[in-house]
Amino acid sequence: MANPYRVQNPTTNEIVETFDFITDDELETALAKADEAYTTWRDTSFEERAQVLHKAASLFDAQRDELAKIIAEEMGKALNEGDAEVDDIVEIFNYYADKGAELMADEPLETEGGSAVMRKVPLGVIVGVMPWNFPYYQVARFAAPTLMAGNTVLLKHAEICPRSSQKIQDILAEAGAPEGIFTNIYATHDQIASLLGDKRVQGVSLTGSERAGRSIAATAGQNLKKALLELGGTDPYIILDTDDVAESAKTAWKKRIGNTGQACTANKRIIVMEDIYDEFVAEMVRIAESFTEGDPMNPGKGQYYPLSSRDAAELLAQQVKLAVDAGATLHTGGELTGDGAYFTPAVITGIPVGSDSYYEEFFGPVAEIYKVSSEEEAIEVANDSNYGLGGAVFSTDEERAKKVANRIVTGMIHVNIPQARGAELPFGGVKNSGIGRELGPLGIDEFVNRQRFYVADEK
Repeated sequence: MANPYRVQNPTTNEIVETFDFITDDELETALAKADEAYTTWRDTSFEERAQVLHKAASLFDAQRDELAKIIAEEMGKALNEGDAEVDDIVEIFNYYADKGAELMADEPLETEGGSAVMRKVPLGVIVGVMPWNFPYYQVARFAAPTLMAGNTVLLKHAEICPRSSQKIQDILAEAGAPEGIFTNIYATHDQIASLLGDKRVQGVSLTGSERAGRSIAATAGQNLKKALLELGGTDPYIILDTDDVAESAKTAWKKRIGNTGQACTANKRIIVMEDIYDEFVAEMVRIAESFTEGDPMNPGKGQYYPLSSRDAAELLAQQVKLAVDAGATLHTGGELTGDGAYFTPAVITGIPVGSDSYYEEFFGPVAEIYKVSSEEEAIEVANDSNYGLGGAVFSTDEERAKKVANRIVTGMIHVNIPQARGAELPFGGVKNSGIGRELGPLGIDEFVNRQRFYVADEK
């Protein structure tokens, strides 16, 4: 039986509220309305669509305190991090409102015997299957460009994010989006599979686990539907050299502990040159042990927060145990505390190359650190992954870092910064990290028909 839609506070594991699944009849009504809304939304001007997106951005901004409190209770995100997430969604909605007409403009083609352009034409109803780790940001990455392109959206969010998903629909409605343009549905996975088999649905965007991606991709492929997949990652974070080991450790830790380690692009494999390795590990252990348990509703400096659910925390604890059983060294942390989803921040080294644990994604506050003796070994370790989402390379010698970064097989790679952010920067990976790109100029191209439009010369 599918898990119910619910608000289950991860600090206590208490179920605060439950929500009924959408019925098949209600789902049919929602799909019919989305399909009908598309027939008019696709013909609205970019200016009209931009007005809705701009208004939505201003409403998200104005309601940020409420938005942050909702997800603090739903999945344990600290209020200050929830506030920062709202910054991202405001930026994304404004970016596509400002740039949408330009990004969707016809592209002239050189040809003979007539004139030709490549048009970007909306497709229709697009289904979004979104995760709990960034309840608003992940939806914004998908929905803002999809709506600006002239499509309509049916959103199936994570079962533990029922309030935040409905809040997004409410804000878009308040912003002036006509009924059916964006609809939140408390659907089961079987109902999503049925939607993908319906000819009125033209595509699906999923952000989630590799397992979920494979399932959605298989169903979409069977029905010849476009699928955009943003899946997991075990991003390499290579430190070739540094003038300040303690500062480098502080930067690496801040990246790893963000969102309680529950980010696809977290630096899940920290690769360090042997001459600074021991000092770096010791500093990471010191930082980890300095953190104390915090309340997401009242965040403070040097605190860690619960994972999204007790199940997630128990899974992470089991992953750490299996890594230790395989020969890894757990220096600190890795313990479940209380009845909720608190998991003490961990530092682990020596996970054997080739073991199951080596290739797994640790979705939580676990700093995996690997020792290497050369640039070649660093590159080899970095690329020895089933995933290829993001990564970073650090050195006091920029050219050295760029040379190594040039050989890392990921969709995104950074030099001397943990991760660059911005609505204008495309986001996505290779290998098992997914298919397609979100954000930037590429994000609006995912759910359009790139139509060749040719007009013959008069004879």
